[in-house]
Amino acid sequence: MEEQKEKQEKVLVLPWMRSPVDVSLFEECPLSLVPCLDPRLKVALQNMGFASLFPVQVAVWQETIGPGSFERDLCVNSPTGSGKTLAYALPIVQALSTRAVKCLRALVVLPTRDLALQVKEIFSVIAPAVGLSVGLAVGQSSIADEISELVKRPKLEAGICYDPEDFSLGLPSSVDILVATPGRLMDHINSTKGFTLEHLCYLVVDETDRLLREAYQSWLPTVLHLTRFNDEGFFPRAHTFLPSSLGSLKTIRRSGVERGFKGKPYPRLVKIVLSATLTQDPSKLSQLALHHPLFLTTGKRRYQLPEKLESYKLMCETKLKPLYLVALLQKLGGEKCIVFTSSVESTHRLCTLLNFFDDLPFIIKEYSGLQRQSVRSKTLKGFREGQIQVLVSSDAMTRGMDVEGVKYVINYDMPVYIKTYIHRAGRTARAGQAGRCFTLLSKDEAKHFKKLLQKADNNSCPGYAVPSSSIESMHSIYTSALEKLKETVEMEAYQKRKMGFKSSRVGKRSGTHPSKE
Repeated sequence: MEEQKEKQEKVLVLPWMRSPVDVSLFEECPLSLVPCLDPRLKVALQNMGFASLFPVQVAVWQETIGPGSFERDLCVNSPTGSGKTLAYALPIVQALSTRAVKCLRALVVLPTRDLALQVKEIFSVIAPAVGLSVGLAVGQSSIADEISELVKRPKLEAGICYDPEDFSLGLPSSVDILVATPGRLMDHINSTKGFTLEHLCYLVVDETDRLLREAYQSWLPTVLHLTRFNDEGFFPRAHTFLPSSLGSLKTIRRSGVERGFKGKPYPRLVKIVLSATLTQDPSKLSQLALHHPLFLTTGKRRYQLPEKLESYKLMCETKLKPLYLVALLQKLGGEKCIVFTSSVESTHRLCTLLNFFDDLPFIIKEYSGLQRQSVRSKTLKGFREGQIQVLVSSDAMTRGMDVEGVKYVINYDMPVYIKTYIHRAGRTARAGQAGRCFTLLSKDEAKHFKKLLQKADNNSCPGYAVPSSSIESMHSIYTSALEKLKETVEMEAYQKRKMGFKSSRVGKRSGTHPSKE
């Protein structure tokens, strides 16, 4: 199915995707040589530990603050860990800082709460440096608290009666930039008095392929509709404040698309869409209503793995797979590691099983969609801070999550698609660092896995062995752990049935039986 889809996309590839800007032609640029970079932003970046911009950041800077001047929408396909978040955050903050007006002018949409929190942190470091404020709108948090942070409410004087309708329109925004998940964004659009997108200048769709694959309450057509009539050209674009000379930043001129906007008002919403595995499906990309889009990608290959990633395969007996995993983790010496499984159920059972192995010299925790958000956030915080060494995760963590110091990724369950492999492996070898990805395979899976990696032009995946003595020495422990796992699973199933029975009884008493809601 996936191969047929890829062949179809190759045949139907859009004309503007056939002549992309090759990001690999760019080199890192020291902050001191980045043209037009606001000195305040330079200081903020240095405080974050940056001494230069990565190639993808340089390329996007050229097409936004540089000669491109936000004249075209950008589609960025760049490997995980290459710096895509700062690539769009930096030029948007710089552009917005040139006009002191407080209203919502930039919207960044991401598929998950954890990703949104991560991106908001980056904006929150650089935006205040130039007097801009950043808001967050995500699910599983208090919408009332969000409303108070996003929209300024008027101060009411005692003794005066007010009509609520007086405040339903024209309430000023408290933020210049909003980072949001689609569902919560729609909540504010539909319910929050005074929340408006009428002044929106920039829309970023991060992890584009996932956001286009899932409808999320039709958030995209809603946003585009609400911004379609913003045609006054009120907010200036980058060319209005750029000097004629752009220093050392090289310019790559492309033929085939006329710019045609110099000296004219800008009645459009600028869009930047990004992914490590950007779709080429015309029907999906057409939903974005892109304006003379420019395609930025790394090299000629569609699927890119991090430059300093090493891939290994570990052949194992299916029945003893957990033992091979434990032996591998022991050999890796307790360095920060993420273990990926194929489902949330597998994640929970594997993590439970591993914790029944006595005296393992590292802390193992679960991270999956089965957990409450507060639990996931606490686990992720512990993993970031090094209190947890091994994270067993479903694919909830494959997209965009950036955890510093992850040395290893282990595919306990082989990914079915190359996109999944790329996003999993991309949790390591980030920002130019080295990393390793191990995949546990049975004999039956080896052939398919080889074909999978070939889609990313990766023909080098050597085998990796663990001592057979380690496997043999753990047989008795493994048998005991399996028995404990069986008891735990049965107990959890019983608790679920019990909770379901209680919910049913409450529903009957209140007249709202679950099956009739």
